[in-house]
Amino acid sequence: MNETVEYGWSLFLAFTQSHKLLTSLFLVVIFMAVKKMLIKVLRRQSKRRGEDKRHSINTIDQLGNALLLVLLLTLWANEVQSLALSIAAFMVAIVFATRELIQCFIGFVYYMTTRPFRVGNWVQLGTQVGEVVELDWAKTTLLEVDPDTYNYTGKHVYVPNNQLMNQVVKNLNFLRRYRLHSFEITNEPFADPYVLLEPFETLVTEHCAHFRDVAERYKSLIERNLDAGFISIDPEIDIETNHLAKIVVKIGLFCPSDEAFKLEQKIRADWTRLWFEEIKRQQKEGGLAAPIMPG
Repeated sequence: MNETVEYGWSLFLAFTQSHKLLTSLFLVVIFMAVKKMLIKVLRRQSKRRGEDKRHSINTIDQLGNALLLVLLLTLWANEVQSLALSIAAFMVAIVFATRELIQCFIGFVYYMTTRPFRVGNWVQLGTQVGEVVELDWAKTTLLEVDPDTYNYTGKHVYVPNNQLMNQVVKNLNFLRRYRLHSFEITNEPFADPYVLLEPFETLVTEHCAHFRDVAERYKSLIERNLDAGFISIDPEIDIETNHLAKIVVKIGLFCPSDEAFKLEQKIRADWTRLWFEEIKRQQKEGGLAAPIMPG
């Protein structure tokens, strides 16, 4: 039995060595068919269960390509070795000409060993912010996100993998649902802002009340993963003056990313209404003799 198996295996090896082109074509077809079938199954499971399988799909795709490349190189090892020896004199020129591609491949190896992010994460690569939708040995594909509003722009950004080592990589995935949003409101010093502080804090707290419980749970999740406590659930409001002696109200919120812009507009409207009501009240009481500076 063993002799039959060994004889059959030797015949198979002899056939592959004598018909390398046909064997290569067969390997490519088989690998592509199996990979396509696995990806199709994963996508079907993802739709049925409502799970994000893009990371698993990308991993199977890249591992399948790598395994196919290794098998083809093994099959054509003698030819590759002969080719490498024949172009040894031009190796330096080839490396110089393809240094960017080599750096991209090294960047991909760096990603595979460190895993700073996954497919589906929000990241910042240099100045580009987006959701990682695909990553191969040459580039990282991002679905661009506006860093001010955290909404998708609809544009795809292709970042060479050498940027993974040349620039700072920030994983912003926890900002997909909740973010630390801060903004400022500047006014002329024609009213006392501290008179408005208490009613303004009440209005801001009311705007944030409907997501407070979810924000508390999400805050705990983020701080547990990062092993640091730095998030305040309650809105933070500070009053300062700038170098032009104007009043600056600073507001900080921990809020849903998709509601940040709307909340900002509502809070600005509330402060503006309170501000002008206070000015009108002072005018009725006797007018504004001079700008009021916070003490």
